[in-house]
Amino acid sequence: MDTTPPELALLQRRNTLKRLASGASLLGLSGRQAWAQASDSTSSTATLDAWRAMSRVGYGPSPGLISTLQSAPNARTWALAQVDAAFAASQTRPLVAPDLVTFNASLPQLFEGVQRERELRTQNKTERLVDLNAEASRHLDFSAPLDPAYFNRTVQQQTAVWRLGSCSQPDAENPLLARMTEFWFNHLNVFVGKGQVRPFTGHYLVSVARAHALGKFEDLLLASARHPAMLYYLDQVQSVAEGSPGPQGRTRGLNENYARELLELHTLGVNGGYQQTDVRALARVLTGWTVGPDESNGFRFNQRLHDNGRKAVMGQTYPSHLLGGGEREGAEVIRWLARHPATAQRISLRLARFFVADQPPPELVARLTQSYLASQGDVRVLMKELLASAEFWHPEQRLFKTPMDFACSALTATQTQTPSTGAGPVDRRHLTLALGFLAGAGQPLHGWQTPDGYPFDAATWLAPEALTRRADFALSLTRQTPELEFLSPFLGTATRAALSRERPALRAGLALASPDFMYK
Repeated sequence: MDTTPPELALLQRRNTLKRLASGASLLGLSGRQAWAQASDSTSSTATLDAWRAMSRVGYGPSPGLISTLQSAPNARTWALAQVDAAFAASQTRPLVAPDLVTFNASLPQLFEGVQRERELRTQNKTERLVDLNAEASRHLDFSAPLDPAYFNRTVQQQTAVWRLGSCSQPDAENPLLARMTEFWFNHLNVFVGKGQVRPFTGHYLVSVARAHALGKFEDLLLASARHPAMLYYLDQVQSVAEGSPGPQGRTRGLNENYARELLELHTLGVNGGYQQTDVRALARVLTGWTVGPDESNGFRFNQRLHDNGRKAVMGQTYPSHLLGGGEREGAEVIRWLARHPATAQRISLRLARFFVADQPPPELVARLTQSYLASQGDVRVLMKELLASAEFWHPEQRLFKTPMDFACSALTATQTQTPSTGAGPVDRRHLTLALGFLAGAGQPLHGWQTPDGYPFDAATWLAPEALTRRADFALSLTRQTPELEFLSPFLGTATRAALSRERPALRAGLALASPDFMYK
């Protein structure tokens, strides 16, 4: 049993990490260069390709994933095969452990749970909910019956557990599907901290981001627009035709929040050619789009609150005689925006930044844009183009892991590779550590407040303090973990040499905290 005082143990670990980073202090600015230039590996091209495939198409190697990849002719063939495999998986229900199923209940059931909690809290004046990220040390045990007075919080926690389980168990969730779910949830971000959004975040994650991850972008965009999580998050439920009757004899009018973000963030981009008049016209087109608690998709179009007047969005007139007005106006303008050349370029650039480099080659982005336009936004086509490109595999195109990347890859490396049913076998203590790490690292799970989604470039996340947090998380996570020998071929010569000089009990954590593991 280790009886070293905690303060001394922490100092020893940080001294070890300094040596591991080839003499550069993790606490000083000089550490930035050392970590950014830490690729001293003499590994073969095949090994480097395997690392890149598993770390970008998924969340890094595990013994089971390595075995699967080795059965393919090479890493590039394996990566391309994941596109169709991920699409097929997206068309099936996710694997969810029995004690987590409430977060993915039907929308009418979720609305009912929200209403029941509201009634109980009104009756009993129960204390207000505590945010999960402020309660990261809570033991995530859902074996007891769900307390209806804490429905929102329980569903939020279940969502977080499933999310971390799905990204860290390649046998439970296709690795590329988990990656694409992250990408689209981030692109069409909703914030769990906004009270009305909270209970619907998990359903949104599964039925919008995951279900449409490799389909047509316009179908994904429409599913997002009609989901209660987005309708509440960007206040579309409040947007009605000017002068519509409201409570207590007051009148209501437009709310432009969703229309603005639909143009600026979800589709065209800030330089996409629209004006403020287009924002207002789009908001008018979408009036009447609101939640439907009794509907299977949680959506309802209220014709009484819809603006039936003439609208023009970037030269497109609504209603047209072909559409007949009403809800069809909104669906048509959303599909038109999804097929727009500016949207094609924006989505292609974001995919290239997510999978290839912070500043991807313009030639790659141009080819992806053409594929987008030719396929009318078929994400499966785009991903095949991207993964087959020379740019994806070029060693100079490096990516630094975001906190989410790092947490998922560390969990992937440390979980047992036993058959799972969706986050069931994952050590809940590890998940609690990961949630606390993400909150402290600035990327709380489902906790990005603004609709732009979190950034994923090195300039945002590569800082000495952030590296120290990662090291502390890695060492806490691997406190009872044996050496991760399967990682050895993917680590550089200097890292392997440094690890060999350390105590075996520290090697797993130090491998995860090494400069090599920070990149994908």
